[in-house]
This record gives sequence, C-alpha cells and structure tokens, in this order.
Amino acid sequence: MASLTLRNVPLELIQSLRAAAAHDHRSLAQEIVHLLDLALRARKEAGGRAQDVEAQLAAWRELAGRWQSDRDPDTEADQLMAARSSCD
Repeated sequence: MASLTLRNVPLELIQSLRAAAAHDHRSLAQEIVHLLDLALRARKEAGGRAQDVEAQLAAWRELAGRWQSDRDPDTEADQLMAARSSCD
C-alpha cells in the first residue's frame, strides 16, 4: 500500500480529524483514507448526476417548440393546472 505525507495541515483540521477518528474507532490514517474515499465517491456520483441532468436538458431543448395541441395555450394551461394535485 502506498503512503502519503501531508504538510501544512491546519491544527484545527488535525484536531477535527482526530476527534472523528476517535468517534469512529479508527486510527487517524484510517479516518483520513475513509474520508477521502467518501469525498471522491460523492464527487464521482455528483459528476454522473450532472451529466444525466445535462442530457435531460438537451433532450428537452430539442423538443422545445414542438408541442402541438388542438387546444389554445390558455385552455391547455388551465387544464394542466386543474389536473395537478394540491399539497393541502
């Protein structure tokens, strides 16, 4: 397993890491590796969600302006609003 040396880590961060490690019954090194792993996984998942959102937006933009209805826009909007369930 590789090793890593960190320099210039703020004292408050070290203290927070030590407290988190003690709370989670881990060594300081184990806690740091665990937190880095969580952060990188979350970042990767967030990146995937961002790509999904961008793909959805692109699909919606492509469809924009293509909606056709036999009703006028005001009637269509009124019927859509009436069909929504209330949050009461």
